[in-house]
Parts: sequence; structure tokens; C-alpha cells
Amino acid sequence: MPTVLVKELIEAGVHFGHRVSRWNPKMRPYIYGRQNMIHIIDVRETVRGLLRARKYLQQVAAAGGMVLFVGTKRQARETIEREAQRAGMPYVSDRWLGGTLTNFRTIRSRLSHLEELEKLRASPQIQNYSKKMQAALSRQYRKMYRNLNGIRTMNRLPDCLLVVDPKKEKNAVREARKMGIPTIALIDTDGDPDEVDLPIPGNDDSIRSIDLIVRLLADAIVAGKQAAGLIKPEQEAGPASAEPAPAGLASG
Repeated sequence: MPTVLVKELIEAGVHFGHRVSRWNPKMRPYIYGRQNMIHIIDVRETVRGLLRARKYLQQVAAAGGMVLFVGTKRQARETIEREAQRAGMPYVSDRWLGGTLTNFRTIRSRLSHLEELEKLRASPQIQNYSKKMQAALSRQYRKMYRNLNGIRTMNRLPDCLLVVDPKKEKNAVREARKMGIPTIALIDTDGDPDEVDLPIPGNDDSIRSIDLIVRLLADAIVAGKQAAGLIKPEQEAGPASAEPAPAGLASG
């Protein structure tokens, strides 16, 4: 086991789970014990899941696949946005819109409307509208931008979802399962590991824990792109191509 990685995980508090009273019994295989009525996650299981996830994401990225980063809880938003952008991947950090995967055509039409609003606001034509209408259009634009900006480059369904807290993002996970899209998730002791394809047991409430796990996964995506020549080694992001990703999850 990589000693340096274990040290980083422990320092980031990845091993701290929820209160014992809030646990999901299905997480039993990933729990080391308890301390002060808090479940302690087995870091060996965290490392195992993390290494498998990194291997798979590197393969997806090398094949030109697309990974959708999802994390709308307050502690995850900044990290999700930053690391997704660094990896050149789409993200959802504010609110999961129902049908993002299962009704993708409608979502694309809303993205087209967002682009139309941007063009209108940047043109002299906006002055032809009343002040009241201009204010209404601005409110509409801000709301759409907040909800859709992260996925505006997503011109097709993603090959994989990277999720922080699948319990919080249950709608995203449910849609991914319905569409046959694999999910990788940082999952705490209150989650259901059966709902995701590749669980990474760990603290999904701590900013430091989320930051470390998501950063390491984004590193794998960048490395996959570099290995395939999709981006130059000195780059840290680039547009994803439309080639298909591997069909199933790689085994670790």
C-alpha cells in the first residue's frame, strides 16, 4: 500500500465517517471500527477504491471519454468546479436538473437558449427592451448560467459520473443507472455502496477530504489524456473528444 497516500488520506480526515446511529449496514465491509460514537473508515478500503477509480478514469480519458463531475453540496462545489475545469470535463455543482441524462435533448435545447440569451445581452438589441424586461432577462440568464454553465460543453452523454456523496446526489446516480452510465463515488458510512459501480469509502463532508480525493481522480484523467496525446504534458486541461470509453469498469 502506498504509504505516502495513506498519510495524505489520514491527514485530510478521509477516515472519519458519520455517527454510528446514522450508518448504512451495507457499508460494514468498509468500516474499521468506531471511536467516540463515530465510525472509522478502513483506509485500506479507501486506497483500494481510489486506485481502481484512478485506473479506470485514466482509461476513459485515454480513450477520449467524457467524465461528468457531480457535487452540489456546499463543501464540494468549489473543488468540483476547479478540478473538472482542470481536467477539461463538464460538471454540475449547483443543482442537478432532472433529466440531465434521461432527457438530454431537452437539456441541450436549454443550453441553446442560454447561448441565445448571452448573445442578446451582449448586443445593442437589448436596449430595445424595457428596463423591466431587461431585468427579467438578466434574472433568467443568471439562473440558467448557474445551473447549466458547467455542462455547456457536454454535447453527448458522459461515459462516467464522478460523484461526491451519492446519497445527496441520488437523482444523478439514479439517472446514470437508468442510462447504463458507470458511477464512481466518494461515499460515507451513511451511503449505499450498491447504488454505485465503484465506491471510494471516505469522508464526504470534509472540504479537505473531498479536495484530496477529487484532485487525485482529476490527476488520473489528466494523465490519461497526456498518455494518449490528447493534451501536451505541460497542459492540464483540454477538450474531450467524442470517442467511446471502455464499456465496463476496470478491476483493480
